[in-house]
Amino acid sequence: MYEFFSEYGLFFAKTVTLAIIFIGSILLVVVAAAQGKRKPGEGEFEIEHLNEKLSETTKAVKEAVYDKHAFEHELKAEKKAEKARKKAAKTKKDEPESEDARKRVFVLDFDGDIRASDVDSLRETISAVLTIARPEIDEVVVKLESGGGMVHSYGFAASQLKRITNKNIDLTVCVDAVAASGGYMMACTAKKILAAPFSIIGSIGVVAQIPNFNKLLKKHDIDYEVLTAGEYKRTMTVFGENTEEGRQKFVQDLEETHVLFKDFIHEQRPGLDLSKVANGDVWYGKQALELGLVDGLKTSDEYLLESCDDADVYEVSYEIKTGLVDRLGEMVSLSLSKTADRFLTRARKTEIER
Repeated sequence: MYEFFSEYGLFFAKTVTLAIIFIGSILLVVVAAAQGKRKPGEGEFEIEHLNEKLSETTKAVKEAVYDKHAFEHELKAEKKAEKARKKAAKTKKDEPESEDARKRVFVLDFDGDIRASDVDSLRETISAVLTIARPEIDEVVVKLESGGGMVHSYGFAASQLKRITNKNIDLTVCVDAVAASGGYMMACTAKKILAAPFSIIGSIGVVAQIPNFNKLLKKHDIDYEVLTAGEYKRTMTVFGENTEEGRQKFVQDLEETHVLFKDFIHEQRPGLDLSKVANGDVWYGKQALELGLVDGLKTSDEYLLESCDDADVYEVSYEIKTGLVDRLGEMVSLSLSKTADRFLTRARKTEIER
């Protein structure tokens, strides 16, 4: 009797798990289709003047630290300096902008996932900045964090950054945590790469991981057929039986992709010794500096604070509006993951008890 209930419990857990995955897959397809109908431009820009933010922060700290008399004296001096600056600006109001006009720095954020999803916001932000940024005067700083992902997605993201340098506008990439693989592909388009000492840099390599359930299907007498037209239409499959010939072709494709990756890196940073760094390994910031992967050790905070001394620094972001469908998709995805884990854990527990 105990064995019967154990078998039944295991069967029930597996059945429910498969049903949840099936229903969830349908819901995700519906969500994805709805997301695909989203029109471009459904978002809004947010622009923050970091100089003003820094000034307000400094003022708050001084008010807390200085005695009342010293703070009031400091405040009067600042107001006097600001009045003089505005008067000078008013005098030059009708004059054409000179070549030595105060520099502007535009700060963008890129937080990359495996699909480089943030590229949708990045492209909108770059398009906006390029309408006002002045070649050879202004600068764009990208705070980049990514461990890489899909080749085509990060290739497109890197192309977006190339739009900046193609306009003769200085591009600086700051890496505080990680810029590896596709993340480094993006970073190397910059004139200058700055990294925190213990940030992770590199991984100029290509990887592909494919699960195969063919043996599991055969064990349960389930047939799976892959029908293709074209010799290399499907070299590797998840459910079918993979061949050595298909495997070799897949590896060949990976090698060719790696060559293209290395060629791109060489075009952007010709002084880099690819024989030392294009092996898929990663390095910490200090090591990366020694190898020529980055140009300096500095956090984005430090660099932007320094920039505020002689430039107007603006943080620009484009927030895409998320509707009910988007939020539903995130909820379904999270719920599916948790539910599947819970049922699979119970199934494993039942097997162990047996």
